[in-house]
Amino acid sequence: ALFSDQSMKMLSRYACRAPHHAMAFQYQRKASRRFLPAAVINQSSQTSCSYYSSISSIDVAERTKRLLDAKTQSGLTYDELASKLGVTNTYAAQLLLGQAKLTKETAVKLQEALPSASPEDVHEMQSTYPMRSFDEQILKEPNVYRTYEAITHYGEAIKSIINEQCGDGIMSAIDFYCDVGTTTGKHGERRVVITFNGKFLPHIEQKMDDSTAKSPRD
Repeated sequence: ALFSDQSMKMLSRYACRAPHHAMAFQYQRKASRRFLPAAVINQSSQTSCSYYSSISSIDVAERTKRLLDAKTQSGLTYDELASKLGVTNTYAAQLLLGQAKLTKETAVKLQEALPSASPEDVHEMQSTYPMRSFDEQILKEPNVYRTYEAITHYGEAIKSIINEQCGDGIMSAIDFYCDVGTTTGKHGERRVVITFNGKFLPHIEQKMDDSTAKSPRD
């Protein structure tokens, strides 16, 4: 098959963000070029979708497919790729999925790690700014939903401990590191370990003397 199940899901996700672009793929392309499967077009037309005029979601989806193919051809796991890039494994995945911006320094390492990735795609990853977002349909995927459920279920307890240990504020998701790994449980079972490591950002007292845009204003 031209598209794996993983790639189909990824293409659906991005096509959903730009249904007007996805519909254009109904016109058949030359056999030598890839085209968006009808199943993706149908899914995008049946789902309540949003899109952004500043990016081409189809271009991002096609680039993601090519990068995932390059990773498969390299034989590297995300842990191995992350080690070569010097980033966390989730950040390595985010780069391939178009959810993070590739730096010039890391681009050299990525091209070496994934030799079949095209220089054009690697350049595009550096020159464009990602639209960091998610399709709400992803919450229906059991693995994602279970993680979401765990965070919401333990949310108040997590907030209480953050407040107790750090004060009134939040954990940053920008100055932030995320890592996914496994460990072995007491009975030999495999267990998933997800680490969130974010800078603490305190809420400020809004003192007028510190404001650079004091009221009243013209």
